[in-house]
Amino acid sequence: MRAPPTAAAWLLAAIACCCLPRESLQGPHEKRLLHTLLDHYNVLERPVANESDPLQLSFGLTLMQIIDVDEKNQILTTNAWLNLEWNDVNLRWNSSEFGGVKDLRIPPHRIWKPDVLMYNSADEGFDGTYPTNVVVRNNGSCLYVPPGIFKSTCKIDITWFPFDDQRCEMKFGSWTYDGFQLDLQLQDDTGGDISSFITNGEWDLLGVPGKRNEIYYNCCPEPYIDITFIIIIRRRTLYYFFNLIVPCVLIASMAVLGFTLPPDSGEKLSLGVTILLSLTVFLNMVAETMPATSDAVPLLGTYFNCIMFMVASSVVSTILILNYHHRNADTHEMSPWIKTIFLHWLPCVLRMSRPGMEAEAAAGGARNKTLQLRELELKERSSKSLLANVLDIDDDFRHHGGSAAGTFLRGGGGGASAGDDSSSTGGGTLLHGAGAAGSCLGPHRELTLILKELRVITDKLRKEDEAAEVTNDWKFAAMVVDRLCLIVFTLFTVIATIAVLFSAPHIIVT
Repeated sequence: MRAPPTAAAWLLAAIACCCLPRESLQGPHEKRLLHTLLDHYNVLERPVANESDPLQLSFGLTLMQIIDVDEKNQILTTNAWLNLEWNDVNLRWNSSEFGGVKDLRIPPHRIWKPDVLMYNSADEGFDGTYPTNVVVRNNGSCLYVPPGIFKSTCKIDITWFPFDDQRCEMKFGSWTYDGFQLDLQLQDDTGGDISSFITNGEWDLLGVPGKRNEIYYNCCPEPYIDITFIIIIRRRTLYYFFNLIVPCVLIASMAVLGFTLPPDSGEKLSLGVTILLSLTVFLNMVAETMPATSDAVPLLGTYFNCIMFMVASSVVSTILILNYHHRNADTHEMSPWIKTIFLHWLPCVLRMSRPGMEAEAAAGGARNKTLQLRELELKERSSKSLLANVLDIDDDFRHHGGSAAGTFLRGGGGGASAGDDSSSTGGGTLLHGAGAAGSCLGPHRELTLILKELRVITDKLRKEDEAAEVTNDWKFAAMVVDRLCLIVFTLFTVIATIAVLFSAPHIIVT
């Protein structure tokens, strides 16, 4: 037989019971309390003492993080905690009757809870909250703080992108209860709690104000109450400034500097086309992030379109410049108004002067004077006899020389044959005169032909000089257009950049 416990054994058992944790004493009490509260509890019953009174529901929101702002699909994704407080008359007890138990943690599906949902939800399951336990106190107050990842629709206003502010609403309300059955009240007049907010790399949080709205619909006379939190965020422009705006300005400056290239380099037109393609790529990058809407044009897109228009105009101007530069007298004739504008008026306005103009004019005048003197000299030579041209003396020598030669011939003849009669002397004189005329007629014709050839050569040189002058006029007109485009497009780029920056609501780059 087993011996009865001794007094020492009873003492040890009593000490062990005293040393047990105090919480273990509440286990049976909490179990009994849960059975008492939930055995006959109806989750469908609105927990109010009077059916005609509305249930007061205090609603708040704690914003933890902005996960994503999808501008293209216009969806805001946030991490937030909801804070719902109400009083359930069916969940009250006297803590002294249940071993001092003052609060319980009950799953939300075991008790009545308000069917509050976010009206503008874009989640696949519509309700993105996690069903945590409801903290119930002995006075009937219930605290329900479900965390969740909320996807809400948000109308993105891209007018001032990337210097834009966005106002995204999160609208909460009961899905089935009207204002006479469930009265929602804003927990904090200042709005949502942002004390634990985690900063976002793309957006700055300016505030989360909240407001209570009572809306009467045409279908029902009862008001429907909702609590709307407005998340006000501002885009941080540092990324867009250094990755879109600065490259766009640099590309535009390259397009402007293209007007300083000489037209003979062969890279003037290809540079403009390459810059135009680069801007097209940047514009596509902006368009990919923007929603496909026609409500507004983003500020950055407007700026890119202005710069693209400028670059396209520079390509057209470059084509005009190259056209002017390669014109000549054989294909184009410069009209008087083009001469007036591009050779006189615009160079004066732009402070331009043709290089070597005075020296070329002096050289051309001297060359023309030399040609004229040479032509006069050839005319004089053509009227002289061969002997005068060869000896470079006056033509009067022909007459004097001929008389002297005749006298010499006649004198010689008289000395040799003094007995000849005068008829023979007269015949000798006639033969001499005829021979002299025949000898001068051939060289005179040759000199005339030479003069004609020289005139042809002179005319050709003159025409070449005139053609060269026309070509130089076209080249100078191309230089004037080049300089004009350089100034105009530089001013356009600077003014467009300044106008875009100062038209933005804020230009702080952070």
